[in-house]
Amino acid sequence: MKSSVQWRNVLYSPLRNVSFPFLPRSAVEQRSSLGALVNQSTMLLMVFIGSIILILALLILFHENANATKGYILRTLERERSQLLLEEEVLKMQVAEAQALIQLESERQIQAMIPLRNPAYTEGDATVAQEQQK
Repeated sequence: MKSSVQWRNVLYSPLRNVSFPFLPRSAVEQRSSLGALVNQSTMLLMVFIGSIILILALLILFHENANATKGYILRTLERERSQLLLEEEVLKMQVAEAQALIQLESERQIQAMIPLRNPAYTEGDATVAQEQQK
């Protein structure tokens, strides 16, 4: 009688080490190679799925990076736009101040003008260029 260790080795041994007298040897080898093929295909499938997940994660990372960069550029442009609008308002105020009537009256060229005595204005539908009667 065999010891329990020997029976355990027979029970837990891989298929290639077990002999089946009712099956030809090639069928046992085919089962063994089929098991190895299943293990290889399972491992290949896991590697393939892992690589797809890694590629998708990298694509998401690059997409988010591009969005963050666009957001930063947009924020910078908005800040620059606000500064330009403020500068435009300041320039408009300076133009309005320069064109103001008080400013024009205080210029030297206008101060040097002689005031008009006895202005003659046209009345009605008369033409501007008319003869003066003496």
